[in-house]
Amino acid sequence: MTHILHRSLRQTPPVAVGGAGVYLYDSHGRSYLDASGGAAVSSLGHGHPDVIAAMHRQIDQCAYAHTAFFTTEVAERLADRLVANAPAGIEGVYLVSGGSEAMETALKLARQYCVEGGEPQRSLFIARRQSYHGNTLGALAVGGNEWRRQPFAPLLIDVERVSACYEYRGRAEDQTVDQYTAMLLDELEAAILQAGPDRVIAFCAEPVVGATGGAIPPTPGYFRGVRALCDKYGILFIADEVMCGMGRTGTMYAIEQDGVAPDLIAVAKGLGAGYQPIGAVLVNGAIVERLRAGSGAFLHGHTYIGHPVAAAAALAVQQVIERDDLLTQVRLRGAQLRAMLDEEFEDHPHVGDIRGRGLFLALELVRERAHKTPFAPELKLHAAIKARAMENGLLVYPMGGTIDGRHGDHVLLAPPFVVTQGDLGEIVGRLKESVEGALKTVAI
Repeated sequence: MTHILHRSLRQTPPVAVGGAGVYLYDSHGRSYLDASGGAAVSSLGHGHPDVIAAMHRQIDQCAYAHTAFFTTEVAERLADRLVANAPAGIEGVYLVSGGSEAMETALKLARQYCVEGGEPQRSLFIARRQSYHGNTLGALAVGGNEWRRQPFAPLLIDVERVSACYEYRGRAEDQTVDQYTAMLLDELEAAILQAGPDRVIAFCAEPVVGATGGAIPPTPGYFRGVRALCDKYGILFIADEVMCGMGRTGTMYAIEQDGVAPDLIAVAKGLGAGYQPIGAVLVNGAIVERLRAGSGAFLHGHTYIGHPVAAAAALAVQQVIERDDLLTQVRLRGAQLRAMLDEEFEDHPHVGDIRGRGLFLALELVRERAHKTPFAPELKLHAAIKARAMENGLLVYPMGGTIDGRHGDHVLLAPPFVVTQGDLGEIVGRLKESVEGALKTVAI
């Protein structure tokens, strides 16, 4: 009997007792090849000695200091590093404890920016269907993950919703990619005009959609069009890079590859690589200056923001990525993994799409390829794949509801940046066994 409310209240998961590199180990001596970094968290793998040493040093020096009284050198250094590598215009950093908290913070910063600019009527966010921005109430409200939202819908603020940039499902056969992109941007502009441009605070989007859609990249020019519309109507652009950022797609910030600078960027998972709970909001200098000149404060705060041990872990993670040139590694291993997935699954009758960027890739599963027909939700194919993969000593991140919150299944892969080519071959081999084994358990 466990007293922990685990994610499933009907079963207790295995007990993790250790990890090294790309492997985790349970209390029964089983090893698991971590092909998803948990939820795209463990970018340096497990047990990295440099990160552990940095945490020990910080604990010996100063384990905790409340930010209402103090700052710490390590938090200041982390913020300096994040700003130095950020898109143009980013000048401020607000350190938090995780991704949902980062998105809550970004929403509140955006709202206060409007209020202090003499526009208190701006009270509305626009976001996309089938997005995921976190599980706290504000983040859940802007997110479009329907099965997570549904039980709590009466508690959530109203948010305008537009279509996801989901080329595999959204682009018609007679549409060019440019035409599809233009259609999405027209839809966004129409939503802005319908809501009233002077009522909209910000548009929120994941540069590469993570858990809900499965590593869905934008079409070329989509985010440049988004930025232009936000500028046209005086709306902020919030980029949620909690899952896809911090090097996961091959650049430190995923949005870099689209040539766009957001006003606010939420990061978390890969920031501390799982060694400590930490997230951050990166803030355009104009937002910082308006608050500094106005109230002089951001009306927000939590007990563990800027935690020095978490900051030390995150700083060490970022230093290792730079020292070991791991962004180059992500691009190289990402290309290798994509080639392996293409070779193994491109002609598979039940794999409809292989997509993503860097070491952030996914398979979308279909019952019938020609018409992209999904499996019946009741079959819970994604859950069967996860269970079979764990039996095969493989950790992947499958999800259901890919298409509309109910229909569709995908498997997300996000292995550590330190993964070898041999590890990738092992991942793809075990994944094939797991997919085939799961398919045999469902009625196709």
